[in-house]
Order: sequence, then structure tokens, then C-alpha cells
Amino acid sequence: MPETTTLPNAGSHPISLQTAIDMTTRYRANREAILQETFQNRDILPLSETFARGAIENLFAEGTCEGLRIYYGMDEEEKVHAIIVGVNEDNEDILPASLSIVENEPVIIEEGQRCPPSCPPASDLNS
Repeated sequence: MPETTTLPNAGSHPISLQTAIDMTTRYRANREAILQETFQNRDILPLSETFARGAIENLFAEGTCEGLRIYYGMDEEEKVHAIIVGVNEDNEDILPASLSIVENEPVIIEEGQRCPPSCPPASDLNS
């Protein structure tokens, strides 16, 4: 895979509400179809995940954090989850030195509120 040390341009992130509606509608319509049959109808792919502001602020509290990266991982029940880490100005992951959670080390967040089963109130992006 090609690598880049360049962060995305901050102005390149916004999209219109209509684009977001189109994309989330397309995803909801196809999320089961893109899976092999053995993985269908098991809520493997989430519709959304919600993270507390404090968790995101903890990532940015790392002094060298210039952005966020979202990885996708799979738990023991084969459900996909977002895993979020900070990135530095060279587009490198900011990771803890230890394999365990240690106070005052960079954080990795995952424990989002996954939909389904815990879905947010209806909006243009999820109904």
C-alpha cells in the first residue's frame, strides 16, 4: 500500500447534508449484500457508532495530535467496530508504548455506542 506523510487538507472534510444522506442511505441499503451469506443478518456492520466528547478530547490532549484516524476492527463476535487514534503532523499513529492501558500515555478509543443495537433518535442520516 502506498504511504503518505501528509495529513488531509482541513478544508477537504466538509460534505453537504444531501451527500451525507445519499451515502448513508446507500450504505444501509447495501450493508448486508456486501457480506458473504454466512455473515449476513448478524449486524456485523454497524450503522453508526457514537463516542463521548471526552474520549475524543483525550486524543487531542496528546500534545502532538494533529488529526484522527479511524481503523476498523472486529470483536470476538465478528462485529465491526471503529478504533480511533490520534495522528501527528507526519501522519503517524500516536500509540502508547505499553500494550496495556497506562495512565498518562496516548489513548486508543473503541468503546463507542454501536447501532444496532443502541441506535440514536431518527435523523436524515439514519432513517
